[in-house]
Amino acid sequence: MDMLALEGGFADPARTAAHAFRAVMAAMARPGTLQQIAGARPPAPLSPAAGAVLLTLCDADTPVHLAGAADCPALRDWIAFHTGAPITGPADCAFAVGAWDALLPLNAYPIGTAEYPDRSATLIVEMPKLTATGTPLRGPGIKDRAALSLPDPESCAANAALYPLGLDFVFTCGDTVAALPRSTEVL
Repeated sequence: MDMLALEGGFADPARTAAHAFRAVMAAMARPGTLQQIAGARPPAPLSPAAGAVLLTLCDADTPVHLAGAADCPALRDWIAFHTGAPITGPADCAFAVGAWDALLPLNAYPIGTAEYPDRSATLIVEMPKLTATGTPLRGPGIKDRAALSLPDPESCAANAALYPLGLDFVFTCGDTVAALPRSTEVL
């Protein structure tokens, strides 16, 4: 294991993980809002926000799929050391992380079942830019209107049409996180 894998975790794990969890939950509860998340310094190519999401939500019972450039030895070692999460393929993951194009096709991931819709994957999508503008959103947690700079609005709308099944998305860029739960309509 590379010694760099031992670095970049939360300096104050309990407090920082609580703040990060709150930021992710606020983003999920209010789709289209941007939340700041900090504390992680994962190896490239992961952003601090994506690293904080992984440190907060993953553990030894949470299979993670690394897509594209995210599937590198440094990141595999970092996740193994800091979370213990097993690395797996897209069909068996609870979380997947990477750039949008690397995460495709979306039908490779579990979307839950009628009995267990919660057994679906959450995709952590690394974005070059993330803004609360662009594609209009409607649904739970949105009072009047919201928007998000989605990488592929058509695919996100098709995913929402599967509700209560489907994927959840967490978008990250730098130290910013936003979310698109499967219950959100993409207009």
